[in-house]
Amino acid sequence: MTKSSEKKLKREAKKQQAKRHQQIQKSLITAFVVVMIPVVLYVLYQGLFGGAPVYPPDQVSQTDHVQGAASAPLTITVYGDFQCPNCANEANLISQAWPRIADRSRLVFRHYPLDTYPHSFEAARYVEAAGRQDAFWQLYSLLYGDQASWSVLPDATVAFENYAAQLDLDIDQLRADADLPEIRDKILADQRGGNRAGVRSTPTMYFNGEMMANPRTASELIQMVNEFLAE
Repeated sequence: MTKSSEKKLKREAKKQQAKRHQQIQKSLITAFVVVMIPVVLYVLYQGLFGGAPVYPPDQVSQTDHVQGAASAPLTITVYGDFQCPNCANEANLISQAWPRIADRSRLVFRHYPLDTYPHSFEAARYVEAAGRQDAFWQLYSLLYGDQASWSVLPDATVAFENYAAQLDLDIDQLRADADLPEIRDKILADQRGGNRAGVRSTPTMYFNGEMMANPRTASELIQMVNEFLAE
């Protein structure tokens, strides 16, 4: 075999090797796409349709926690975080104003736990679980009322259970309920609904679906309600 023939054979061998390499790469890419398309579609489906239903602030669902009569002309929807100091202040002034506005209003609380607070999501889970023992608003009041105490703890679980014990709740049942996927889904659905409605911080308050400025005092909240209903 001449040298030129030998070189030609080597070139052909290299071409064949490169061709096989390209075919293997194409096969791997095709296999990856075939596997990943269903995964991507599933993730998109879960993000758009998965979990608990999402409701706008002017719509009250059966899973919402509500104070006041369904026939009230004003629905006050608050998106809050149990470890947020401003939320605790607003919960306090709502409580002070409530006797003056309860005959015309219903209050809806929705969860909006922030990543900046380490105990926010757990607090939401425990309060939501307390709702399964008809004690949502009672634990809501205790956590907001004593926020300064439990929010500085490295682990607030014992504190949450101590508050629940003060309400004579079944602690074993409370723990089990707090770990339920449905509880997590409810909290995340509230948060997604808040995002869609324009919530960017806590607390955020809506009157019949209209975002309002946060009141600074109970008197200001009463005035806001009077003016809104007079329009």
